[in-house]
Amino acid sequence: MRKINVFDTTLRDGEQSAGVNLNFQEKLEIAKQLERLGVDIIEAGFPASSQGDFASVKAIAQTIKSSSITGLSRSLERDIETTWEALKESAEPRIHVFIATSPIHMEYKLKMTPEQVIENAVAAVKKAKKTFPEVQWSAEDASRTELPFLARIIREVIDAGATVINLPDTVGYTTPYEIGQMFRYVTENVPNIDRAILSTHNHDDLGMAVANSLAAIQNGAGQVECTVNGIGERAGNASLEEIAVALNIRQDHYKADTGLTLKEIKRTSSLVSKLTGMVVPNNKAVVGANAFAHESGIHQDGVLKNKETYEIITPELVGVSSNRMVLGKHSGRHAFKEKLMELGFNGTDEQLQKTFVAFKDLADKKKDITEEDLFALMTEATVGAAVAHYELETLQVNYGTTNIPTATITMKLPTGETVQEAATGSGSVEAIYNTLERVIDEEVLLMDYRIQSTTAGRDSLAEVYVTVKYDGLESSGRGTAHDVLEASAKAYINAVNRTINRKQFNEQQRTNPLNV
Repeated sequence: MRKINVFDTTLRDGEQSAGVNLNFQEKLEIAKQLERLGVDIIEAGFPASSQGDFASVKAIAQTIKSSSITGLSRSLERDIETTWEALKESAEPRIHVFIATSPIHMEYKLKMTPEQVIENAVAAVKKAKKTFPEVQWSAEDASRTELPFLARIIREVIDAGATVINLPDTVGYTTPYEIGQMFRYVTENVPNIDRAILSTHNHDDLGMAVANSLAAIQNGAGQVECTVNGIGERAGNASLEEIAVALNIRQDHYKADTGLTLKEIKRTSSLVSKLTGMVVPNNKAVVGANAFAHESGIHQDGVLKNKETYEIITPELVGVSSNRMVLGKHSGRHAFKEKLMELGFNGTDEQLQKTFVAFKDLADKKKDITEEDLFALMTEATVGAAVAHYELETLQVNYGTTNIPTATITMKLPTGETVQEAATGSGSVEAIYNTLERVIDEEVLLMDYRIQSTTAGRDSLAEVYVTVKYDGLESSGRGTAHDVLEASAKAYINAVNRTINRKQFNEQQRTNPLNV
């Protein structure tokens, strides 16, 4: 049974998804959950790209000890030096340095000859090897690279000190057969390939990212690069949960496994979905709401007689709970704290108290409190606290089929002053947002609005996700509450607060540029 290393790039490639903009605290929370899941390598970001990425990669490197932390770097000396400064305090510093190798990229993007690309790649790996014990080198657009040239440059960078060779299908162009051929060719035609681990990184433009990843593993890849829920640029990346479960269920075929703590998959998926605002489709393999639902009468009858008739994956394998009640209104603080610790809570005492108060409030309104409810409250307390400039104090909405919807809101301003405003709208949500815009006293353009529930039932918590354009920047926001309108107001305020945080950070970056 071969051990396949899992290289998670949710925080780097995954964050490049359109509309996703994770802040410092959110990235740290995801990194902690990835460590809990048992991911071997976490690509925490691109340190040289911005002050924000540098700071978050450095904090993650200082916090996470059970997973190796890496950062992306172009084949530039300054990028490599900056990446070292961000990662030098990690338990196992490693760098991910890349350069394009396909004819189209070399000619039109890099404007370099093949000889210049080899020279640049070798120089970058040698530079990185002076400080990093582990150096991963990637041939960007490897799937459209001429194989003899690919074999040659791989041999050169391994001699220069590369310990992992990544062959990405950068544009999602290849097929399982072709990627298998590429990995076999490299294995058979690079004489020093035994000194490095081969890695595969696939995009889902043609819907074959997972299939291509598994084909690469079958043909020599010892590391797979993926993201939680398959998020990423364009159509996304190979899905971590699908690859991990496929290898586990079909060990007889692949003779390989990841060693991940599979029962943490559902929780990891939920956290990433909540923080990115990217809803998991109901029919998504492994983690979708319908993954273990059986609608057909024949299927239902078979499952009742023997689950194995139609259920190849048990819900328990990936941490899907039966949504039974876990705590009630009479549960004490100690039992509540124990349950949160079991769910992976690692916030401060203040955040614990805030979550407990929210739990008691919810318990008065909702009969059955599930793990999903607790997870939503926990996420709101540990991550939502990072962005508080405007704060909602009270909300009153008047609505009737024959009346004009009116919202009255009391808000605490960033100055500490409390103000009250009211406005109307064609609907209740519009009335709330018109009122909030009056308080903020600046135009806020609503780009997207989505709502979902945490669980089934009319007493479920509501989760609202919005995208707004405020002060020249697009930002996402989310809000959770028992009431849909309150959740809508919180999401809008959260998006505005996140924009203010970004503006403040950009100003700090301008006055205190990265200096390494």
